[in-house]
Amino acid sequence: MAATLTRSRPRRSRLVWRNTVAGWSFILPNFVGFALLTLVPVVALFYLAFTDWNVFGAAEWTGSANFRRMWGDSSFWTALQNTLYYSVLHIPLTMAAALGLALLLNRRLRGVGFFRTVAFFPYITSIVAIAVVWNQLFSPEYGPVNAFLRAIGVDSPPGWTTSADWSMPAVIIVGTWREMGYYMLLFLAGLQTIPAQLYEAAKIDGATAWQRFRHVTIPGLRHTTFFVVVMLTIGSFKVFDLILVMTEGGPGQSTLVLSQYIYQKGFVENQFGYASAVSVVLFAICFGVTAIQFWINNRRDG
Repeated sequence: MAATLTRSRPRRSRLVWRNTVAGWSFILPNFVGFALLTLVPVVALFYLAFTDWNVFGAAEWTGSANFRRMWGDSSFWTALQNTLYYSVLHIPLTMAAALGLALLLNRRLRGVGFFRTVAFFPYITSIVAIAVVWNQLFSPEYGPVNAFLRAIGVDSPPGWTTSADWSMPAVIIVGTWREMGYYMLLFLAGLQTIPAQLYEAAKIDGATAWQRFRHVTIPGLRHTTFFVVVMLTIGSFKVFDLILVMTEGGPGQSTLVLSQYIYQKGFVENQFGYASAVSVVLFAICFGVTAIQFWINNRRDG
C-alpha cells in the first residue's frame, strides 16, 4: 500500500507541474504584451510628466514645471472646457438614444435582427468614412441637412463644422449616432434579464406603460446603466479620433479636446514632457469621475 502511494506522488507532481506550465503558457503572452505595451508606458508617462523631453535627447528633470505651465496655458483650459462640453452632452444623449433603440428592438418584430445589425453597423464602420460622409451632410451650402432646414423655413441654417458655435454640436451628433448601436446591445442584454413575470404582475395591478418603465425597467437596468455610464464617461473624456478626422480641433480651437491637445504637443510640437503632464491630468480626471461613480453606486447598493 505504501509503495503504491509512493509511486502515485511523483505522477501527481508531474501532472501538477504540467498543468502549471500549460496555464502559464496561456497567460504569459498576454501578460508580456500588457507589460510591454501598457504597464511600462504608463509608468514612463508618470516619470516624463516631471521632465523636459523632446525625444531627441535625454529627459531633463524639471519637477512640477510642466504643471505650473499648464495652469497658465489658455489652450489647455480651452481643451478641458471643450472636453467637458462634449462629455456633458454626449453621455446623456447617447444613453437616451441607446435605451430608446433597445426598447424598440426588444420586441418580437419581423426582421428585428436586421434592424439591430443596422443600428450597430456605424460602430464598426471606419471613422474616416464616417467623418467624410457627415462632413458632406453638414456642408453649409450643399449638404442635405441644411437643405432640409431651408425647406422647413429656416432662413439661416447653421454652418456646422465650419462654425465655431456649431462645430462641437455637429461632432456630438455624429458621436452619438456612431456609438448608440453598441450601447443599445448592452441595454438589450440587460432588458432580456428582467423577468417577464414582473411586467405581467404590473399589468395585472393596472400599471400603465410609463409606470412599468419607471418601476420595472429602470430598476432592472440599474447595473447595466451603471456600466454604460462608466464606459461612456471614460470614452467621452478620451474622445480623439472622431474630432481629429472631422474637424481637426477647429474652427480655431472650438473642438480642441484634451486627447488632441496631447497629440498636438507630443507628436506635432515634440514636447513629450508637457504632453505627458497633460496626459496625467486627463488620467486623474477620468479616475476621479469613475471613482465617484463607483462610490455613488456602492452607496445605492448599501
